[in-house]
Amino acid sequence: MGEAGGSKLVVKSSTKKRLVELGVPEEQAHKLADDANMDAIKQMSVDEVAKKIGVDVDSAELEKVMGIIREQGTRKRTRSRRITISQKAIDDDDIPTGTDRFNVLNHHLVPHHELLAEDEEATALAPWALEMADISGEGTRLAKELLPKILITDPAVQVLKETEEIANDELPAGWLTNRVVRVRRYSISSGTTTAYRLIVEEN
Repeated sequence: MGEAGGSKLVVKSSTKKRLVELGVPEEQAHKLADDANMDAIKQMSVDEVAKKIGVDVDSAELEKVMGIIREQGTRKRTRSRRITISQKAIDDDDIPTGTDRFNVLNHHLVPHHELLAEDEEATALAPWALEMADISGEGTRLAKELLPKILITDPAVQVLKETEEIANDELPAGWLTNRVVRVRRYSISSGTTTAYRLIVEEN
């Protein structure tokens, strides 16, 4: 199947295996995965795919392959597959990194999340009268544990965590636990509503 000599670019075996699992014939999967991952393949035009796998633009073979590629592009839930650890390992090559990563806070369905500075928490939570007498009998404390919780593993919290750690690389381990997040939602019927959540490590 391979050509002699070093001019042939490396085929991504993980992408090839994934294409074969999706129903692309092995020889065509081999050609498609030549120096391309799934994201690159999904962005190819019909002409580009035809040229890459060496078939005619009007062929039934191309129509079948394009149907498989388009289905991956739309990510239909009707044909969802169970992701196993081995499949995750196969997909790792296609996970974007750095500036290409998807930021969940940029999605239009995710409300605005903001990490409160520790010295702002008492002022922001003042309307809820969370100041309570300290158990020691001296002064008061902010009873943040009465707030609704949000897990530290929540994707929105993870974005806030990464943003803070990029700005300050000297933060101690566990710095995010028991911090407060302000969540602002907007709806046509009720306008803007504000809620506060306490970041916890487990329920």
